[in-house]
Amino acid sequence: MAKAKKRGLGKGLEALIPDMIGLSIMEENVHGERIQTIDIDKIHPNPDQPRKNFDKESIEELSNSIKAHGIIQPIIAVGDSEGYMIIAGERRWRAAKNIDLKEVPCIIKYYEGKQLLEISLIENLQRKDLNVIEEARAYRYLINKYNVTQEQLSEALGKSRSYIANILRLLKLDERVIDYIIEEKISGGHGRAILSIEPNENQYKLAQKIISENLSVRQVEQLVKNLTNPVEKDKQQTKSKPKDAFLIEIEKNLKSLLGTKVNITKGAKKGKIEIEYYNEEDLERIINLLSR
Repeated sequence: MAKAKKRGLGKGLEALIPDMIGLSIMEENVHGERIQTIDIDKIHPNPDQPRKNFDKESIEELSNSIKAHGIIQPIIAVGDSEGYMIIAGERRWRAAKNIDLKEVPCIIKYYEGKQLLEISLIENLQRKDLNVIEEARAYRYLINKYNVTQEQLSEALGKSRSYIANILRLLKLDERVIDYIIEEKISGGHGRAILSIEPNENQYKLAQKIISENLSVRQVEQLVKNLTNPVEKDKQQTKSKPKDAFLIEIEKNLKSLLGTKVNITKGAKKGKIEIEYYNEEDLERIINLLSR
């Protein structure tokens, strides 16, 4: 079975943001850059950086790693009136403070004030440091700031347009549900599952139910389907006829071909084929197989 083509970060993001020359240094080694040792108390986070949520357990693990091996990758910062503001490496800075380090290795860069948010945003996107809501807000910022389309952004970032669109849709959720996703009490998959419910108390109550009952994404999808289409639910409950052996054989063949669960339902005049997928890459893989 052919494997799905794995997408990487596109090379066109700088083209969308013309004044961001040299951003690739964020993703490359620091060859040729002078590393300085800076007093940790003179360093502070960028208040405008897109990443807002830092997992305590993850910071603790990084602190232990720094204790054992030191800070392998320098923090990138820019000088300002208060000392040095972090552009990349806030997790490392927090972990270093956590174990009372006095100094940390830094690379001091020189950017104009208007560039700082874009650089921090792109650096985080490249390193996948953002949670799904922060990622969505980052995409929205780029689209609004530079008047680009979702298609242009998807090409620049090396992600599918459907992935960009689905991430952005999460911002339409009830704000309390968005907070649950940021806090990792529910996943982005849960959020997408409840998008068809109006963003009000019902969304919030369903999110609470997900947390209290530890529901899977599939369970939530079925709950939402029952809530939004009760007639279909009644039909499913009344239909209990055994499936035709011919359809079972077709399902088996399709499952073998596509590598995922396939369900065929037959009505009086028409039928339906349902193909399951488990994430965006899996969907692209199936589409590629079907389009051959």
